[in-house]
Amino acid sequence: MSASESVVGIILAGGLARRMGGGDKCLLSLGGKTLLQHTIARAKPQVTQLLINANGDPLRFAHTGLPIVADIFPNNLGPLAGIHAGLTWMKANSSHSWMASFASDTPFFPLHFVATLFQQTYDLSTNLVVAYSGQDTQSVFALWHVSLLEKITAQLTSGIIPRMQDWIKQQNSVYVEFPSEGYDPFFNINTPENLQTAETLLLNKQ
Repeated sequence: MSASESVVGIILAGGLARRMGGGDKCLLSLGGKTLLQHTIARAKPQVTQLLINANGDPLRFAHTGLPIVADIFPNNLGPLAGIHAGLTWMKANSSHSWMASFASDTPFFPLHFVATLFQQTYDLSTNLVVAYSGQDTQSVFALWHVSLLEKITAQLTSGIIPRMQDWIKQQNSVYVEFPSEGYDPFFNINTPENLQTAETLLLNKQ
């Protein structure tokens, strides 16, 4: 079975966007579309079902037509809490075992991202596959097996919330490299200057 038929996807849109002045960074405009629209367009064909992880009023994302899954743990504990919410939803609503996670501020990620990571899941000892490019681990862009839910729940319950990349390093993770071809495919937008750079990249890709 292909990745697009057997993998649930989740877009993590629960960040606080402090460097962008707060608010929903994924609703910023890039080339006439929101960052979220760019993410959905690239992610949706790669998975069988796509979710959005976001806290607060879900109606602001109602136009997407996608299920909105809020963190189960309060106080905005970060992306690991979003993964926990997605895996919990998947366990209750799907028979699939793998969930792909996407950042909502990374509009140029590869169209074959999920399929490339899914190739590594045939090793039955693997339960976490993570993308990297250049020297950077792309901890939000990963493939998570539902069996990780219990371990993530225990971590969040402990009150000790590590950075996502640090938690991933402690697991039996497999890493998959995505080459940079003129630009980092996982270039993400954290500042107004990054958004201007993304506008230039978008024009050059057209």
